[in-house]
Amino acid sequence: MAESPISEPTSGKPWGTAETPYEEIGGDETVLAIAEAFYDIIEAESPTLRAMLPDDTSGSRQKLHQFLSGWMGGPPLYWEAHGHPRLRLRHVPFPIDGAAAEEWARCMRQAIASVDMSERAAAFLGQQLSTAALTLINR
Repeated sequence: MAESPISEPTSGKPWGTAETPYEEIGGDETVLAIAEAFYDIIEAESPTLRAMLPDDTSGSRQKLHQFLSGWMGGPPLYWEAHGHPRLRLRHVPFPIDGAAAEEWARCMRQAIASVDMSERAAAFLGQQLSTAALTLINR
């Protein structure tokens, strides 16, 4: 009878082995790179989303960086600077239909893919943030 191979135990975390997604992807530097890439992609490829943003996206970039930091289990930068995110409330002024939510999710998945992280972490983040985008549909 052949012995069965011993396998590594799984972490039970859908993003990888680190305690939080923030740690798994490398912390603040990677979170900032995702936020920057996301807005670069919108500016280059998404006139629909770009039309919802101010001319100067530096504040939007900073807020996304702050939000993602806390959302991924890192420092709660957004909470500290702005209070509770209240995502649905903060997005009410923007006409978000299914197509806009899907476009946002596509741009975010592309931004995630542009930075160095494991496929497992990228898949987890892409799925979770795509789902979050769908909850913001208000039209």
